[in-house]
Amino acid sequence: MNESLLLDGVILGGFALVFVLIFRRFGLGATLGYLVAGAVVGPQVLHLVGNAESKIGVAELGITLLLFIVGLELNPSRLWALKKEIFGLGLLQVVLCGLAVTGLVAAVHFSWSAALVLGLPLALSSTAQVLPMLQSAGRLRTPFGERAFSILLFQDLSIVPLITLVTVLSRNPADAHGPPGWQLFLSTVLAVAGLVLAGRFLLRPLFRIIGNLGEREMFVFAALFTVVAAAAIMEALGLSTALGAFVAGVMLADSPYRHELEADVEPFRSILLGLFFLAVGMMLDLHAIAERPFFVIAMALALIATKAVIIFGIGMAFRMKWRAALALGLLLSQGGEFGFVLFAQAQRAFLIAPEAASLFGAIVTLSMATTPFLMMITKRIREEPVVAGERDGPKADGANALIVGYGRFGQTVAQMLIAQGVPVTLIDTDIEMIDVASDFGAKVYYGDGTRLDLLRQAGAGEAELILFCMDGDQISPDLVTGVHNAFPKASIYVRAFDRRAVIKLKGAPVDGVVREVLESAVKMGRMALESIGVDHAEIDRTEDIYRRNDKERLRVQSERATFARRVAS
Repeated sequence: MNESLLLDGVILGGFALVFVLIFRRFGLGATLGYLVAGAVVGPQVLHLVGNAESKIGVAELGITLLLFIVGLELNPSRLWALKKEIFGLGLLQVVLCGLAVTGLVAAVHFSWSAALVLGLPLALSSTAQVLPMLQSAGRLRTPFGERAFSILLFQDLSIVPLITLVTVLSRNPADAHGPPGWQLFLSTVLAVAGLVLAGRFLLRPLFRIIGNLGEREMFVFAALFTVVAAAAIMEALGLSTALGAFVAGVMLADSPYRHELEADVEPFRSILLGLFFLAVGMMLDLHAIAERPFFVIAMALALIATKAVIIFGIGMAFRMKWRAALALGLLLSQGGEFGFVLFAQAQRAFLIAPEAASLFGAIVTLSMATTPFLMMITKRIREEPVVAGERDGPKADGANALIVGYGRFGQTVAQMLIAQGVPVTLIDTDIEMIDVASDFGAKVYYGDGTRLDLLRQAGAGEAELILFCMDGDQISPDLVTGVHNAFPKASIYVRAFDRRAVIKLKGAPVDGVVREVLESAVKMGRMALESIGVDHAEIDRTEDIYRRNDKERLRVQSERATFARRVAS
């Protein structure tokens, strides 16, 4: 049994690596790679791995983790800043596209309940494809990118009610003796309220204790425990497990531990989500698809055209320029990865047949395959011009400046940047300092800012400045090089502990190194000379001589250190 599981893991992992690399190489995205890999190793092609149903049961934890991360994104300030786009554009898109596609599905002889559980999921777009593409193209923080992000965010929020809808409509005998609708609604409200209280009075103190211990392994364990416990509570009440994880994420979205949690959970989410798509690929009924290829192609084209036209109309209603509205419609016209989740749930609820789940899974897959090509088209459609002040509106979660270390040094740097209106994200591992900063209205996130994954979660990919202001000699040339390679758009500045730290960083890709006590010591020296009657011209000359001598000493010491390293190697 163990050998079989190990062999299955090797086969799935090997095929996933190959297909994901190929699909990413051609800009088609990892999701399609996983789906095709699953179909190839599954029972209908090579038949190398079986029992997809058991694997999808485990892999659905990836969906739960994804909803937890979506919840972490929803801090109140961000929701408020983008409220018009999220609850205006997003709501209209999901409702209008969902109803239109439901009508389209009903027109091809599906019952109203089947059309509903097939049509509404098709209104959702592929967040996993669109957001990385916008980010790599540098368009995520433009007005166009913010509107696309807002629609995708509302789509992610709509997953929970759609899952609940499938549960309510279920024809599965196992669900037949469930509570009536009003009782289900009341249970949901009470469960959410209980999770909110648990988040405030249990979760935050728990993470504060773990943060004081400084043990990352405990943080990872506590994060996974939080997600699984919230999901288990909701499942025990007969409610959506995804809703539990989502609420747990929302409760921690405005906490100092948000970025650390995202960085710790993300690898597990990626692995399990990849396994989920592999299992979906294995479960695709390729024979049913082969029997009706024209239906799949026609429905995929109809889906893209319907969503593109509706989103274009919504964009025009929100006073977007026609070029930007058309580009937005094309960009979000595909089906999304959550369609597979909802189709699988609808199949288990006996609302659709397995053949229908496979056919519409193929429709989503085909529509997702068009996304890179539609993205190329949108690049040629000029975005609407940015009017004065428009870029000062709500931004995505990437800050213009990341400051790592919020002690005395970092506070001064941060206050100067904030005084000029530069958005700043602050990161520190000192729980006491985080608490003190919050008392004065500053938002400092908990985490080790020397970790690339945490910097990425905190918005380093879009930051213009990354400033390491920590005490001590913690910054190495290898670390700076890694940060520079990962985030080449950002200028990097480092607080150096002493002369040796400055010498060590010579040649590293740093835009500026500042010795932490140099300027204050020079200033005190000037004040001392002035107090004993030395005139200002002589003081300036003395400072100039000192700085030239100091610079020369640093040069000589740096050359000696370089020579010593060469000899040692």
